[in-house]
Amino acid sequence: MRALTLRLPDSKHDRLKQLAKSKGISVNHLLDEVTTLMLAEFDLETQFQIRSRRGQGKLERGLALLAKAKVS
Repeated sequence: MRALTLRLPDSKHDRLKQLAKSKGISVNHLLDEVTTLMLAEFDLETQFQIRSRRGQGKLERGLALLAKAKVS
């Protein structure tokens, strides 16, 4: 595991602390959850793009499905 130094405005840090407290978790855990969700979304989009390329010209259809999945 690695440590990461993140510089944030005090107001944003205070809001993150409030959010974490409302969820009953630490700010560290909150940021871990957020980054996990962002990476999962990135991986999903990447997979859709790869599969779309294999679909012989169906990139637009794949991205439309991805956009529809993000709304849900």
